Amino acid sequence: MKNRTIFFILLLTIFLGANSELLAQSGAKEDEKLLQEAKVLIFDKKWVEAEKKLDELLSQYPKSSYYSQALFYQGKCLAEQKGREKEAWKVFEEFLRRPDRPQTLVEEAEITSIDLAFTLFNSGEKSFGQVLETRLSHPSRVIRYYAAFKMSYLQDKNLASKAVPVLKKLIETEKDQELVDRAKIALLRISPAALKDIQEEQKSGSFRLVKIRMYEKGKKTPTVSINLPLSLADLAIQAIPEEEKASLKQKGYDLNRILSDLAKSKEKLVRIEEDGNIIEIWIE
Repeated sequence: MKNRTIFFILLLTIFLGANSELLAQSGAKEDEKLLQEAKVLIFDKKWVEAEKKLDELLSQYPKSSYYSQALFYQGKCLAEQKGREKEAWKVFEEFLRRPDRPQTLVEEAEITSIDLAFTLFNSGEKSFGQVLETRLSHPSRVIRYYAAFKMSYLQDKNLASKAVPVLKKLIETEKDQELVDRAKIALLRISPAALKDIQEEQKSGSFRLVKIRMYEKGKKTPTVSINLPLSLADLAIQAIPEEEKASLKQKGYDLNRILSDLAKSKEKLVRIEEDGNIIEIWIE
């Protein structure tokens, strides 16, 4: 009788152990299944449904090897839902703090975090200004540059000016001309004066300014005053109010051609008078 009892206990132990292993394997498959289902829903832009799948994974499988990925995609779902930007930012920051975060997702998470901080700052959450400024010293130059470009759009010019050193450094060191041009445009958005001391253009001797002054009828002080490097002449045209450009075009004035002609002469001044308003354009 005693031997039968021992045998039964051993058999029960083996049975429970085997079932425990099967349950563990089942659980491992279930968390992966939830993640894949969430990804499919994200592909279809079903953000709320995908969020529910990810919430289930995160709550039921806190030790899952897919936990960090689930956090990333949860942040993505939240970011796409209006009014939940702050929740999304917190999730992305949690993802970025995890030592097991997939490196393939880190850069996208950093960039999305910057976008969210930008949105939150503009909506009145001024503490996110520090978040943006911190990204300017990020170890990754991609993140530094992205933060600087993004900050150039801020209406708060005091905060935007923090990006100027990063943009100038980019112009001095990068060989990608498209990237350099983007940095110049970003500097222009922050402050046209920030372009004046760019060493690259000064050393090459090619630092010529396009100057545009617009005077309203009867006024001696210009209502529009623009000074831009010749290399950014297209921006000078863009800076003129749309209604003025449309009016000039109807009257036969091609500003692109005017700037092209001016570039050939340092002394030539173009003066356009229409209905008492005056536009003066020259290069020096």
